[in-house]
Amino acid sequence: MNSLLNKIKSNTGTKSQKKRVGRGIGSGSGKTCGRGHKGQKSRTGGKIQVGFEGGQMPLQRRLPKVGFSSRVNIFSVELKYDYLGQIKESEITIDLLKKYKLIKNKIKKVKIIGPCTIKDKKVLKNIEYTKSVMEFINK
Repeated sequence: MNSLLNKIKSNTGTKSQKKRVGRGIGSGSGKTCGRGHKGQKSRTGGKIQVGFEGGQMPLQRRLPKVGFSSRVNIFSVELKYDYLGQIKESEITIDLLKKYKLIKNKIKKVKIIGPCTIKDKKVLKNIEYTKSVMEFINK
């Protein structure tokens, strides 16, 4: 049964044979198997840790730490006042914003930023806002 799959020949040079080390002098990689003589790298399991500098203090530990990330603001978000036009309720809370999927569920702190173009008035509960939004709400 000669199917087409049996007749297909792979392109020459696409797959190279695995080098068989330690198979005698004539192979070119016998005895030490291309590892040289003695030392850590010649042994089995003789891997050196990434960044290890032979006992010298590694570069990543010599350099000072850079930057700062406040863990307080990781769950906060700034929201434009215009997005609140999608909400029909007059009283807006964080739970309501989560319900309308304007913010993610992890968010715990919201700050509304201006400028504002909405005509209807909204009451913000437990939500921070900027001066421009405050002026707009007070009108």
